[in-house]
Amino acid sequence: MTEETETTQEQKIETKDTSENQSETLEKDNTIFIGIKPFMNYVTGVVIQFQTKQQKEVIVSARGKFISKAVDVVEVAKRTFLKEQNIKVDDIQISSESFENKEGRRIHVSTIAIKLIKG
Repeated sequence: MTEETETTQEQKIETKDTSENQSETLEKDNTIFIGIKPFMNYVTGVVIQFQTKQQKEVIVSARGKFISKAVDVVEVAKRTFLKEQNIKVDDIQISSESFENKEGRRIHVSTIAIKLIKG
């Protein structure tokens, strides 16, 4: 193989990797991860996804103590800011993740993912 052919093949591989990463980013673009920020930041994020970015579905995801905050974000967004858009809860997935804490003990943390769709 010539040097030129090798370079072309490397470029194709790099292009493929880049396009895969972009599709992963696009898939995750409609996910709101709930954490320590103020409550209304997340509500605004959900509203922006549906109104400005014209998403058909938005996923609100949380772990541990933030699960109740995620439920509240979904309800406030639906009832207050998106009531004319007919937003519905399509699916709720619950699970748990296990990992080691700082002390080396194995712990389990509950997770939730609430899928909203424009109905």
